[in-house]
Amino acid sequence: MDDSRTLATICRYLKKNHVLTLCTGENETLWCASCFYLFEPEQMAFIIMSEATTRHGELALAYPHVAGTVAAQTKSVALIKGVQYRAQMQLLTGEETSKAKSLYTQRFPVAKLATAPLWRLRLDEVKMTDNTLGFGKKLYWQRELEPSNLAITG
Repeated sequence: MDDSRTLATICRYLKKNHVLTLCTGENETLWCASCFYLFEPEQMAFIIMSEATTRHGELALAYPHVAGTVAAQTKSVALIKGVQYRAQMQLLTGEETSKAKSLYTQRFPVAKLATAPLWRLRLDEVKMTDNTLGFGKKLYWQRELEPSNLAITG
């Protein structure tokens, strides 16, 4: 499967689902949470709503490198699909918040009543298992390094 088809398959799956598992922390200070998400395919990112005072929120502020999963429940091994991801988690502020809240509340109207802040999980790496393509079939996506992240040698 070429890169564009791989990315399209991953994006289609992430758009179809709405709950992720988020793992935060460092070393033995780890915590996981389940969160409703909005997927932003053009940014390869999730938007979630959660208080910064939750255990996972406090850990993400201290250690923004996070990981997690998106997986639907199925009884048939042949139908298993799921994603594992690594991401950078950032609390949204300013104009980013209003744009994200508008999109998030379209997907989850009940969130209009919530006052919790929004976060963006900028995906760095995704591994998708899709048994409908063959038992144990894996699809991979990784964010390309940006010029500012490249080391200068010489």
